[in-house]
Amino acid sequence: MPRARRIRISTRSSPMAVHQAEQVAAGLHRLGAETELIKLTTAGDRWMGDLALLGGKGAFVKEIDSALLDNQADIAVHCLKDIPGDVPIPLGLTFAAYLAREDFRDAVISRTGAVLSDLPPGARVGTSSVRRTAQLRLRRPQLDIQPLRGNVNTRLARLDEGHFDAIIAAVSGLRRVRQQHRITETLTVEHMCPPVGAGIIVLQCRADDDEVRQLAAQLDHPGTRRQATAERAMLHALQGHCNSPIAGLATDAADGRIMLRGSVFSADGSRWLDAQDWGVDDDPEALGFFIGSNLLRQGARRLIDDIPH
Repeated sequence: MPRARRIRISTRSSPMAVHQAEQVAAGLHRLGAETELIKLTTAGDRWMGDLALLGGKGAFVKEIDSALLDNQADIAVHCLKDIPGDVPIPLGLTFAAYLAREDFRDAVISRTGAVLSDLPPGARVGTSSVRRTAQLRLRRPQLDIQPLRGNVNTRLARLDEGHFDAIIAAVSGLRRVRQQHRITETLTVEHMCPPVGAGIIVLQCRADDDEVRQLAAQLDHPGTRRQATAERAMLHALQGHCNSPIAGLATDAADGRIMLRGSVFSADGSRWLDAQDWGVDDDPEALGFFIGSNLLRQGARRLIDDIPH
């Protein structure tokens, strides 16, 4: 039965973000809700320099969260990886739903069709991710890693113009803008551990808006929520800033438990720490804090604090 209230969905205005918001709108339509998209250009979208100078990935979510708090929107659509883990979400907002996780892996797109291991020494690889940069320097220290900002289509255009020999991008992002055919090589987790929240779209709403919170909750995927909770608990324990090469991935084990792997790298990839363990699926937060504490005991604090922010 159609609802009288029109649900306003706030989103970044990039093609990928709009596609994500349209997915959410379609899900809400199936539940009988009418929707409209509120497209916003965030500070992170406007700024093409070092994100650390804007306060990190939080620059992609502040305007969208403000639209919620100012009652200009009812639901915000975020990539979970863009939400800082070292600070709480704004007071008055809550995570209403985690959509089913998409592909969490990274991919190589090269101009010649060469896979990562076949790129020649000195090949220019574009990425502004400190996590990707550290792991590339660990695996292929002879490559020339150059900063590359912008949405997926912008980065692909820079590759096609000859500014780079290859770029690294998220598989899920490429699929959302229908550019998955450009993938040269999909990297394994062992070669490129993903960021916390990779492939997860999360919905936020005002904590006191019971109608919207209950509606959005019908889109929630419990398994993804457990994985996200474990990963973000690890990130919170590490208190990493936006410039920290931290990677983490939770997966469901065959015996019903949840497995979490976490890694912390030095900026040049010369040092790295790993921790992995299993936990019960009804307490993913405990597993996340356990892995975070394990990494801190190994010396993660020094690696994180050695990187300017």
